Amino acid sequence: MQKRALQFLSLVIPVYNEEETLPFLRESLAAWLPSLGGTRTEVILVDDGSADASLAFLEAWSAEDPRIKVLSFSRNFGHQAAVTAGLKHVRGDACVIIDADLQDPLAVIPEMIKRYEEGYDVVYGQRRRREGETFFKRCTAWIFYRTMERCMNVPLPLDTGDFRLVSRACIDAVNAMPESHRFLRGMFAWVGFAQAAVPYARDPRKYGETKYPLRKMLSFAWQGISSFSTLPIRLVSYSGMCIAVAAFVAGLYAMTSYVRGDTVQGWTALTILLAGLGGMILLGLGIIGEYVGKIYEEVKGRPGYIIQRSFNLDKDE
Repeated sequence: MQKRALQFLSLVIPVYNEEETLPFLRESLAAWLPSLGGTRTEVILVDDGSADASLAFLEAWSAEDPRIKVLSFSRNFGHQAAVTAGLKHVRGDACVIIDADLQDPLAVIPEMIKRYEEGYDVVYGQRRRREGETFFKRCTAWIFYRTMERCMNVPLPLDTGDFRLVSRACIDAVNAMPESHRFLRGMFAWVGFAQAAVPYARDPRKYGETKYPLRKMLSFAWQGISSFSTLPIRLVSYSGMCIAVAAFVAGLYAMTSYVRGDTVQGWTALTILLAGLGGMILLGLGIIGEYVGKIYEEVKGRPGYIIQRSFNLDKDE
């Protein structure tokens, strides 16, 4: 790999109802950015339709610091859409994606930059500890990453979120992908390029509440699986074959019993088989319907987000 120097670093930070967290974020960035020395920096904060005072804080912040660029959505479009919008507007040689709550520490970024300068195009943070999270959260996260690894058609690094540094070449490749249902972790894995991990301990959230309750986690997991794998449909096919084999065996048993003159009641077995077969048909139709729904959403060609306002995008840092 060819070594290189980082001249211009962009940060993309999605924001959704983070009015309690933003003062801490501003203070932390003000203390950390000077440590980058002569590296040019810009910070793109994407307000994902916040219902609190987040946008007002971002507007005031951007008015005082030209390095702070703000995009504001017309409504809530979701975390992946916010990151996508930020990536569309970055100008740096590389970009770091990090959440506004700073559970992913800024102190990890210099190590990411070091790996970038060694020649890696994607340097992802790999969580070795998750401080301040419940056992249920840690357990479901462990299941999620390992399930995704087995289901996806591309290798997905374990225990990694969206916290990562990506090169300009990788940013351009992901920006060229037109799909509206975006699972960025999978997309960064799919485009390839040289990738490396930086292990770190995730900090507890200092202010506010998580924006990913169980319902959103399950929806996010399904979006990732259905965007990068046809395994659910294949499993339905396998289940259908198993039921067909079971029905064939049951038919042989019934015919044998009839030939022998045995009395075959058959009601219970028939009910179970019909219920099982009907359930599998409905499940299969539901899963196929999910994929058809995604096709329907894609062919409409609607944008993944709408930017209502922006601040400082035309200003140099």
